[in-house]
Amino acid sequence: MKAVVYKGHGDPVLEERKKPEILDPRDAIVKVTLTTICSSDIHILNGAVPRAKENVILGHEFVGVVEQTGSAVKNMRPGDRVAVNVETFCGECFYCQNGWVNNCTDPQGGWALGCRIDGGQAEYARIPYADCGLTFIPDSVSDEQALFTGDLMSTGYWAAQLGEIREGDCVAIIGAGPTGLCAMMAAKLRKPGRVIAIDLKEDRLNFAKGHGLADVVVNPWNENVEETIREWSDHGGADVVIEAAGGKDTFQTAWKLARPAAVVCLVAMYEENQTLPLPQMYGKNLVFKTGGVDAADCGEIMSLIASGTLDPSILITHRASFGQILEAYQAFRRQEAGMLKWAIRMD
Repeated sequence: MKAVVYKGHGDPVLEERKKPEILDPRDAIVKVTLTTICSSDIHILNGAVPRAKENVILGHEFVGVVEQTGSAVKNMRPGDRVAVNVETFCGECFYCQNGWVNNCTDPQGGWALGCRIDGGQAEYARIPYADCGLTFIPDSVSDEQALFTGDLMSTGYWAAQLGEIREGDCVAIIGAGPTGLCAMMAAKLRKPGRVIAIDLKEDRLNFAKGHGLADVVVNPWNENVEETIREWSDHGGADVVIEAAGGKDTFQTAWKLARPAAVVCLVAMYEENQTLPLPQMYGKNLVFKTGGVDAADCGEIMSLIASGTLDPSILITHRASFGQILEAYQAFRRQEAGMLKWAIRMD
């Protein structure tokens, strides 16, 4: 089968690989129908994810059809359309039982697909713990609508939970890329007073405002962000700040935008070390919440998509066949104007 493979720092390679097989009774083999490229894939290629293994098949955002299941799989059967969870988790350990599936104690637990084990930028993928790692797609939901269930939408959904957003809150979201936009979608479900989107790219801010995901948009090139946030907030700063950009200075911006006793959520993946300026923070009583995605709510997200409450497919701005995926990688790296996410259909 054809697969996109990480060969170390640089560009990925499209090569022929052996079709995966069931290795454990809890495994399933999924025939991939639609996949995409994530910024985390770029972080891997940039050498910023030390745990990523060379020669691994990339990809952790994909949907497909179950082709085969191990003898211990109970919830899925061949022929089921499924969205794949970015995280591998057993569902039984202390962390899984508390919904912190990214911290599953299984050796394969956490972000494994497309990082430590072969992922979904291929014709087929093996999914460990399939009963936990797969979400059934209803007939009313298209592949494109379901594509981001297991990671991107899960990240935004988790960020809104992590921020403890309450009705009427002022929520500032740094980064209006795909992750930030999903955080805005999820934040809106909680009926905040206003969502403020912050980004350096006008096209992304226009997208957020045009799709009703942000009430206020701020471009730091054009205005003072801290002053603008104070103007639009009731208590001298945002009640919740979600940092979804991962830029050189965006962490510092995040805590400065927060009012005293606010929650600051860091969902971006950084390629550079960040520091806490503790003397400047003293007395501000901020709560910081950090880490990747705890994608334990895929079933709930799928139900919201099926009901029409959420539609992450609005983020798809580009489409290609699998044979064009390397060209899509190059374009995604360039981040051309208007580009958010690719939908890459298997040939």
